[in-house]
Amino acid sequence: MALQHAASGERIALQRGEDDIANFTSIALAKTEHMELIRLIVPKDKPMPEHRVEGEVTLLCLEGEIIVDAHGNSVVLRPNEMMYLIGGEPHGIRANEDAVVLMTILLGPVRTGGPTHTGAGAGQDK
Repeated sequence: MALQHAASGERIALQRGEDDIANFTSIALAKTEHMELIRLIVPKDKPMPEHRVEGEVTLLCLEGEIIVDAHGNSVVLRPNEMMYLIGGEPHGIRANEDAVVLMTILLGPVRTGGPTHTGAGAGQDK
């Protein structure tokens, strides 16, 4: 049976179940043509090896503590901290303590280079 994704305007519960960490239960919460939203469970003893995702990614730590290895650096994310990765950037994720992460993947053509700035003050030194 296929997982039912959330519909537009539907409330999504992000808390994990009691056995999610033990069973590495990550679930796709919503998916459209342009975006996928995943509640990712990262147990301390089960790191995600280095991999690539075609689309741009955000990782928002909700619970626990993770380390994201990307761009030749290791960055610690704690609750309410997030990271953005350009599409195709190799990265690995491991947990210092069991963690829950909200991952958003933007689907579509892979962009190259860094972020694009628009609007007032774009490209100006402060």
